[in-house]
Amino acid sequence: MKLRQLAFFSLLFFYACQSAEKAPYVFKEELSIEDYQNALTAGEVTVQEITAYYLQRIDSLDKNGPKLNSVLTLNPDAMAIAEKLDKELADGKSRGPLHGIPVLLKDNIDTKDKMPCTAGARAMRGSMPLKDSPLAAQLRTAGAVILGKANLSEWANFHSNQSSSGWSGLGGQTKNPYRLTHNPCGSSAGSGAAVSANLCAFAIGTETNGSIICPSHSNGIVGIKPTVGLISRSGIIPISHTQDTAGPMARSVKDAAMALGVLTSSDPMDDKTMQESRVALNDYTPFCIAEGLKNKRIGYYKKPLSKDSSELSKIMQQTLADFSAQGATIVVLDTIIHRDTGKNSFQVLLYEFKDGLNKYLKGLGKERRVKTLDQLIELTFADSIEMKYHDHELLKTANEKKSLDEDEYKEALALALKYSREEGMDKVMDDHDLDVIIAPSGSPAWPTSLENGDTFGVFSSSPAAISGYPSITVPMGQIDGLPVGLSIFGKAWTEGKLIEVAYAFEQASNHRIVPLFKKD
Repeated sequence: MKLRQLAFFSLLFFYACQSAEKAPYVFKEELSIEDYQNALTAGEVTVQEITAYYLQRIDSLDKNGPKLNSVLTLNPDAMAIAEKLDKELADGKSRGPLHGIPVLLKDNIDTKDKMPCTAGARAMRGSMPLKDSPLAAQLRTAGAVILGKANLSEWANFHSNQSSSGWSGLGGQTKNPYRLTHNPCGSSAGSGAAVSANLCAFAIGTETNGSIICPSHSNGIVGIKPTVGLISRSGIIPISHTQDTAGPMARSVKDAAMALGVLTSSDPMDDKTMQESRVALNDYTPFCIAEGLKNKRIGYYKKPLSKDSSELSKIMQQTLADFSAQGATIVVLDTIIHRDTGKNSFQVLLYEFKDGLNKYLKGLGKERRVKTLDQLIELTFADSIEMKYHDHELLKTANEKKSLDEDEYKEALALALKYSREEGMDKVMDDHDLDVIIAPSGSPAWPTSLENGDTFGVFSSSPAAISGYPSITVPMGQIDGLPVGLSIFGKAWTEGKLIEVAYAFEQASNHRIVPLFKKD
């Protein structure tokens, strides 16, 4: 009898153990995409738990607490998507490294769901895209959970002669998670601040000139601005057909590389992705090599530091020493692009913004609220919130331009590309036999002032941005608790080489610091 009882209770204990809930997963800040994939594979956590964790952090840090104001809209279907992805894992199906990984998209990227796409403009509130952008569709196919849309500098910061990065009429001012009184930089400000504050695993930003690099640098994360044409721009509210690109923003080079690889499909609707010279890979993680600096020839672009303080100069000098210690050869460069490159690029942006925005608005269908740039200007200038701090005069300046058939446009485009490519990046790199070029990404974040606008200081994004060539920023150090980044840029389609250099530097230096949401 005793043996029977012992066997019975042993059996009960066995089934109790089998049916008992698993120990709760211990979430930690700074977990990588690989960390989550390992935990999902081991059954330690579910996609629903990961999604709920980030939604809770958004509620406690973005909407309450420090009130970062980095997230403009949450996806009401996020948990339902997570549930579906959990069922797929239970059936033995994984879509790849991004399966179940939560992402935020800058709110100039179309999604066909319950979220509008607004560019942060009050005139665009409630604007519902007719379909997913290819970028959003690729993320969904890869199994990423789109948590929501990130706040941004309104119209990707192409609206006023003097504006505050991270401010939009719809979303207000995004804060820097390291020091809440300081600026997150733009225009992918919400994407950068959210990634840094661990409100998502990674985010997608867009850049025309500095709008991935600067917010990544100012928020202490990694940002990749790919070669124009590596990622489709269809379904992204445009500034410039020549310079615009989307790109991943993450807390590590490897996470950014993982995200980059799923976004490189060609798109017949975007001719830049159909170029014969295009080199696009589906996986950039093999370039994450610890010895990636060995035998590299590195150009150091020193001109951006000509106006800066000794602190950033000291950090840059230490970085150069670190590169040399890892087997790289440093070549000092006084300049890269012609002094007139910027003014020609600006003319190109004015023409292409008018042309591209009118085409985007037309593509929203007959029910769209804003039909033309003309109407947008009328609505914006009649809105007291929009006009409280910023003049929005760039909208008018762009609207004064005529078609892309104008000689002024064609000449400006030809000169911008000539000065930035064959007489700029390509010439400098060929003359010195360089693998990549490096420069400080910028000065530390400045105090936010809605009335006075931005004070960038050091800025090195233009050579890669105007040429349409790739660039990566990676944390390089900190000044008074504010992060500063190192930019690494090179010729078209050399994302792999840039990732090698960035990963090797990151692994050797480990300069990423977790933000503390300081109030002063």
